[in-house]
Amino acid sequence: MMPFFNMGWNVGFLSWVGFSRVEWCMPRIASNRLTARTVASLKDGVYGDGGNLWLTIKGNVRAWSVRFKSPITGKSREMGLGPVRDVGLADARRLATEARHMIAEGLDPIEERKAEKAARKRKSGLTFEDVARRYIQEQTPAWKDQRSAPVWTSSLEIHVFPTFGKKLVSAVDTDDVLHILRPIWTEKTETAGRVRGRIERILDYAKTHGWRESENPARWRGHLSNILPAPSKVAKVEHHAAVDRKDIALVMAALAASNGLAAQAVRFLCLTAARSGEVRFATWDEIDLEQKIWTVPAERMKAKREHRVPLSDGALEILQAVSPLRNSRQGNFIFPGQQRGKALTDVALSKALHTAAGTKDVTVHGLRSTFRDWAAEETDFPREVAEMALAHAIGDKVEAAYRRGDLFSKRRALMESWENIIYYCQVS
Repeated sequence: MMPFFNMGWNVGFLSWVGFSRVEWCMPRIASNRLTARTVASLKDGVYGDGGNLWLTIKGNVRAWSVRFKSPITGKSREMGLGPVRDVGLADARRLATEARHMIAEGLDPIEERKAEKAARKRKSGLTFEDVARRYIQEQTPAWKDQRSAPVWTSSLEIHVFPTFGKKLVSAVDTDDVLHILRPIWTEKTETAGRVRGRIERILDYAKTHGWRESENPARWRGHLSNILPAPSKVAKVEHHAAVDRKDIALVMAALAASNGLAAQAVRFLCLTAARSGEVRFATWDEIDLEQKIWTVPAERMKAKREHRVPLSDGALEILQAVSPLRNSRQGNFIFPGQQRGKALTDVALSKALHTAAGTKDVTVHGLRSTFRDWAAEETDFPREVAEMALAHAIGDKVEAAYRRGDLFSKRRALMESWENIIYYCQVS
């Protein structure tokens, strides 16, 4: 019989390398209990070979696994080694032995295997440009704006790829990101912010795939915010060039005289204080002629909330003028473009406005500023009525929480007053 002190030493050692309590008490002969013949002939069940190696049989599935207690967490774990058809008995015992050695060194075999897999991925040679193009390709179907993919690609080709596009994505660091952002952070703050955000999302994508491990060097909060000044502190406010409100009636009269479809769209935009995209992509099924309401769906609004627009008589006259196009081959757009199934472009609206205003120093979006200036300085309508007419988000969270209506009747009165100004109060 084995001396008592030797048995105690063996029990302690086996516990240290991760053997189960049952295996501690087994005699030395308990190891290698299975044979190739028994492995092939055993029925459904779980069978131990000793040394933490187990065989699980269920139907046609025969698979090896190692069971152990993690030296890191102290929890029981099981790591698959593969099916019998791919991993023979000898290989299974070898893999189990390797796992026991790891446990003896204080390592968790499962975590080590994960780390090894991640390391192989990182060594795959993927550059930042490789990952960026893959990210854009995979995300494109989810982007509603068809221009997003080319805009992303162009932005990265101009600002990022020349600097570290060819660098392994796993090696991109804070200095790389700052090398790009610092020269444009003050002069082109909006562009710099977009570039930073795109880099951050691409690097997050790479980390999710296991192609990099370290923290995201393009993250703003808690990282770049400690290095670069806040965008709101350095961004130059660029106002859209607006038609002076004393000239708006003359410009609208010139648009009406041109009678082109783009000019009609600009007039409709001005009368509704809407954004260019909201007007250009407007469809007939959004219009309720009887109630004199245009309902813009949430997916086409900047704030992603449905927006009801009261239609003045002037706006309804424009809809009546373009209604013959409703049954044309141009689709359901109220203001269709020249290409079949396409809406008018921003360029078309800009050209119409520039022609009517006699200058290129004004923008279509600036017409909203003209409306807002007039509402603030020449009317007694409350500020929130004008803000809702422009579909601006309410900045005060408390105010937003309590205001559930859209002040529609007040906005209708506001838009009717605006129509009177731009149609009938021409200033010489």
